[in-house]
Amino acid sequence: MQELTISLDPKSKTPLYEQIYTYIKQDIQTGRIKAREKLPSSRALSAYLEVSRSTVDLAYEQLLSEGYLESIPCKGYYACQMEELYHFQREATIKAPERQKEKASCDYDFTPNGIDLDSFPYGTWRKITRSILLDDNKELFQLGDPRGEWELRTTITSYLHQARGVNCRPEQVIIGAGNDYLLLLLSAILGTGRQIAMETPTYKHAYKIFHQLGFPLCTVPMDALGMQVSQLQKTKADIAYVMPSHQYPLGIVMPIKRRLELLSWASKKEDRFIIEDDYDSEFRYKGKPIPALMGTDQSDKVIYLGTFSKSIAPAIRISYLVLPEKLLQSCEKNFLQFSSTVSRIDQMTLNQFLKEGHFERHLNRMRGIYGRKHDLLLGELKAMSDICRVTGEHAGVHLLVEFTNGMTEREGIERAKLQGVKVYPLSEYEIGGTQEGKKGQRATVILGYATLSEEKLVEAARRLKKAWGGDQTEVS
Repeated sequence: MQELTISLDPKSKTPLYEQIYTYIKQDIQTGRIKAREKLPSSRALSAYLEVSRSTVDLAYEQLLSEGYLESIPCKGYYACQMEELYHFQREATIKAPERQKEKASCDYDFTPNGIDLDSFPYGTWRKITRSILLDDNKELFQLGDPRGEWELRTTITSYLHQARGVNCRPEQVIIGAGNDYLLLLLSAILGTGRQIAMETPTYKHAYKIFHQLGFPLCTVPMDALGMQVSQLQKTKADIAYVMPSHQYPLGIVMPIKRRLELLSWASKKEDRFIIEDDYDSEFRYKGKPIPALMGTDQSDKVIYLGTFSKSIAPAIRISYLVLPEKLLQSCEKNFLQFSSTVSRIDQMTLNQFLKEGHFERHLNRMRGIYGRKHDLLLGELKAMSDICRVTGEHAGVHLLVEFTNGMTEREGIERAKLQGVKVYPLSEYEIGGTQEGKKGQRATVILGYATLSEEKLVEAARRLKKAWGGDQTEVS
């Protein structure tokens, strides 16, 4: 086992977990920690460094998510093979063949996080922004309402009513620069003493934010219908964080029966709430859009979280929170200490983009583009039905590929890499780190198709068939 002589500086502005993370990452990059070498357990390292175990866990989770470590159940943490990592060498020392090999190592990236930026309506957005600035409205350069511009909040309520079946007032809507900021606001409104239940696998970025904010957290297993309410009832959770319209990363759409069970759970105690993350509900390719859970709520228990990052562009950084009426009074008490984090000019640009129908036209166009990519990739994957099966289809911008031929998740990723294709492990979305090999869990990878063109999707799928079908010849 590797002994880590880490020297921490409590007075540094760099958080302790980041100091631990940086030390271990650099040791792995430089080879001081060898491939497959076992690291101390989080309990042992926290005792040695005299820090909390959660500090070490946070450092280890970051190293796991970036691929520097792997977690083997019942055994511990191990350094990944150096071949799997980017080598931080001086460019002058890298030989030409090595450069070519590195360049060819990822010709096609199935990242689940991107969007098709080629289809963004740059001209329309630029025209609206210019017209707002030409109006010589000096007020837009003053600090606005900390909850966001009234006009935009009113327009969002209209959109939610028409598109998501949610009936709310502008007073309930809060605008913020991304979900991270809105979750921070929510912690001020709710207080951090409430335990939050999260699905697993889940959107780990939200889990980490809740953890850093100091919320007690617990996990609830899922079945084919979503979060198991019978298991949720066994926890001490006051809040359930769910993605009922399209769960990330599994792609599950929660049916009405399970939704009613979840609402029933929330209604049984005064302080129980549900956070509904509706991050990419706009993209559905089969049947009608699924109404939001908040639209079904009769007990004022759902906190709705929406964003324009997936539907327009991540850089716009405009998300919104819809609070239940019963939380508005608490919001008024706690909210005045905050200022709006979104430029008023950006807010008014988005408002016009929505009101003038550009957003609806853009969504229709993107549904067509993503729908064609979705169908094209599904068609290509059908040729591999003897080695894998596809799940999570018909919504969102990613698919899940589950190996049925005995291939492990890591083996599938490595074979794809040899063919110049990057795919992503589902196991990394399990709370608690990478848990490949967990009992009852099959080897599954994620294929995001938003950023790839149709031509590249065909070629990437062809290479995956070559990689997973048994031919592991490296692409030149």
